[in-house]
Amino acid sequence: MRYGSEHKEATRRRIVEAAGRRFKQDGIDGSGVATLMKDAGLTNGAFYAHFASKEDLVANAVADQLREQRASVSAQVRDRAGLEQFVRWYLSVGHRDSREDGCPSAALLDEIGRCADATRHVYTAGLLAVIDDIAAVLSPDDPGSARVQVLSVFAMMVGTLQLSRALADRQLADDILDQGVRNALALLDIGQ
Repeated sequence: MRYGSEHKEATRRRIVEAAGRRFKQDGIDGSGVATLMKDAGLTNGAFYAHFASKEDLVANAVADQLREQRASVSAQVRDRAGLEQFVRWYLSVGHRDSREDGCPSAALLDEIGRCADATRHVYTAGLLAVIDDIAAVLSPDDPGSARVQVLSVFAMMVGTLQLSRALADRQLADDILDQGVRNALALLDIGQ
C-alpha cells in the first residue's frame, strides 16, 4: 500500500520526536534503531524509508530538540523577569529529574561532541539560535556583545545540571542547583 507524502512526513516526524526523547533518556549510543522504531510504533524495516543512517536520525533529532527548546525559551524569555524564571526552571529539581523532557544539551552534550560533523554543525546552529535570542533580551541594543556572556552562563548551567544528575547525595545535588541559580543570576546581573 502506498502512502501519500503527508503520511510519510507525519511518520518521519513521529520517529524524530520519539528519538529525541529516547536519546535524552538513554543516550545516543544507548538507543538502538529497534528501540527507537518501537517507541515510534513502527517496525525496523520502516527506518530506512525515512533516514539514510542512525547518524542522519541523530542530526535530525538534535535539530528538532533545539528548535523546540528555542520556541519554548522564546515564549518564556521576553524580558529580564522571564530570563530569571528560565534560569530558575532550568536549574530546578523537576528539570533535573525529567531528563527525557529537558534540555538536549544537558542530556547529550558529551555524545554530541563525538558525533559526525553534520550533527555537530546542526547542534552549533541550533544552540546559537537559542543563545542569540537570550542575548537579545539581555542586551537589546547590541545582542552580539552579550553572546559570549550568555553562552558562558549557559555552559555553566548545563554543567551544573549534569553534575546534579550524577551525584548520589540528593541534598548535595539540590544544593548545587540552588547555588547554580544564584551564580547564573549574578553573572547575568538579574533578579535576586
